Amino acid sequence: MSIKAGVVGATGYAGAELVRLLLAHPQAEIAGISSVSFEGKALSEVYPSYQGLCDLVCENQSALAEKCDVVFACLPHGLSENLAKECHDLGKVFIDLGADFRLRAEEEYEEWYGAGFKDKALHGEAVYGLPELYRNEIKGKKLIANPGCYPTSAALGLWPALKQGLIQPQGLVIDSKSGVTGAGRGLSQTTHFPDCNEAFSPYKVAAHRHTPEIEQTLSDAAGTPVKLTFVPHLLPVNRGIVSTMYARLCPGVLEEQLRDAYQAAYGHEPFVRVLPKGETANLRNVKFTNLCDISLHMDERTGTLVVASTIDNMVKGAAGQAVQNMNLAFGLSETEGLQLVPPAF
Repeated sequence: MSIKAGVVGATGYAGAELVRLLLAHPQAEIAGISSVSFEGKALSEVYPSYQGLCDLVCENQSALAEKCDVVFACLPHGLSENLAKECHDLGKVFIDLGADFRLRAEEEYEEWYGAGFKDKALHGEAVYGLPELYRNEIKGKKLIANPGCYPTSAALGLWPALKQGLIQPQGLVIDSKSGVTGAGRGLSQTTHFPDCNEAFSPYKVAAHRHTPEIEQTLSDAAGTPVKLTFVPHLLPVNRGIVSTMYARLCPGVLEEQLRDAYQAAYGHEPFVRVLPKGETANLRNVKFTNLCDISLHMDERTGTLVVASTIDNMVKGAAGQAVQNMNLAFGLSETEGLQLVPPAF
């Protein structure tokens, strides 16, 4: 099988990472790329590391749907829906790395993104693409909403405990830190080197747009609506996310029960590693991979479960998870093209 793939927004960080992964995928070939900012330029002009590896020229995105089997959209919210409709009408697989299809409830999307759904029927066909939690729904689907990076680390970290009723669904606190690539390639004052280097601070406190996405997934786990406090921070590194989560334990829950629940959920998952007791998740150990490392810590004195969850925001938090979803959509082995070994240092 040779899957013809197109990448819209290939010159952004997530798009460029997708190209890197697809170049090494044994069952896929990149049939076309597009970029509004660099149309007519070769990707290797924008990223010299791709010279001789990917010299494709960025073309208009409208040309990709016709010649590709799968189109990946790495676009800001609000810009994917029309292209998704084109791909849908042509019977092509569309994987959206933006936010357009992540939220099921239109009123939630309106509240957090300031617009409604243009095509409600199209939204009804979308599936949320977090494979470890929604694998059966993703298989064979043609419209997949790739999760956000923060929601991936948070949902994987808390799902088993909520699903098994081991923690209380109220009062959850998620404290996350992301590398600067999470802010995208467009420059802002806070991502200038002098402003973010040797600095560390929260941003969009209790007001980040990933909040309803995290709540949606964790509500599925708990079987009841979940409201939580989410505080992201900008970490002065290129890539990686560390999410530290705090939850009130249900009465009588033992650490052994928690570890059994996480092993049952993830023991056979190729991309989730539940670390042994005494070890702590560290973003260094997941960089450039599609892995999520989870460590569990019990504060018996206060009856609190502390979960640390780490991912590479560009891979498991974006491009790698998108390739994982492509594999599921086309009936390939889920790990195809994603057997990435983390650097030792």
